[in-house]
Amino acid sequence: MSQRETLVHLFAGGCGGTVGAILTCPLEVVKTRLQSSSITFYIPAVHLSTVNGATVNRVTRLSPGPFYCLKMILEREGPRSLFRGLGPNLVGVAPSRAIYFAAYSNSKEKLNQIFESESTQVHMVSAGIAGFTAITATNPIWLVKTRLQLDARNRGEKRMSAFECIRKVYHTDGFRGFYKGMTASYAGISETVIHFVIYESIKRKLLELKTSSNMDDGDDSVKEASDFLGLMLAAATSKTCATSLAYPHEVIRTRLREEGTKYKSFFQTLSLVIREEGYWSLYRGLTTHLIRQIPNTAIMMSTYELVVYLLDK
Repeated sequence: MSQRETLVHLFAGGCGGTVGAILTCPLEVVKTRLQSSSITFYIPAVHLSTVNGATVNRVTRLSPGPFYCLKMILEREGPRSLFRGLGPNLVGVAPSRAIYFAAYSNSKEKLNQIFESESTQVHMVSAGIAGFTAITATNPIWLVKTRLQLDARNRGEKRMSAFECIRKVYHTDGFRGFYKGMTASYAGISETVIHFVIYESIKRKLLELKTSSNMDDGDDSVKEASDFLGLMLAAATSKTCATSLAYPHEVIRTRLREEGTKYKSFFQTLSLVIREEGYWSLYRGLTTHLIRQIPNTAIMMSTYELVVYLLDK
């Protein structure tokens, strides 16, 4: 791959990730809150009158749904809280996606010379290498983003800034503190691998269908609006399957990134969450995650493909 082609994939990946992050940030905040162990939403207190006339408040813990969570954030913290962590997200998403797509494209080109060209093995290994590279390089940014999203403050209270968060993490845990949750992110590479294998397979089928339908036409390299719609649907389908299979790592990662918690390592957190909250707790926030991730991935992948197409013309 030439230097120009590498830069094209870097720029396209950054553009795709940035657009998707901005449009779906509120859902990201809701999802992170639902995954957290410190979620503090309760149903209203029930007043009970005792024999001597005293009143006792009974508060029952509720496992809230995404719409209730969204409502409480808006009521207690204001609309701006739905964009908590957007700064680090924008700082991190462009280099993260750029590194990812560049590593994916370069790995795929080299592996095509070793394995059967454009085979499943090539897509799986390329996606794994790309995921590992991007996670290792950008984990500190995502840790800060998660801390900011979990920083629930009522209206009018001063909110923690990204720089304050960075100083606090370093003061409390040192440099190693910025890499909390990285093991869970590595486990999440499986989601990326599944996603790209399915995506590339659907993309190849769509290309074959277009080629067969345009055999009598001239140039079939010109892309139309329907082509980008097909890529969006392919990305949405592949991401839904991958996310549903690999989602528990998301919950474990959020728990590991919480401030001053009892969660220490990947397997310790996994067993502790199951023991204390049950297996279903590993899927807390899944609905919100899917609602966010499907359009985010569709937007990201289609933007990436569009930018690559425009710059290669």
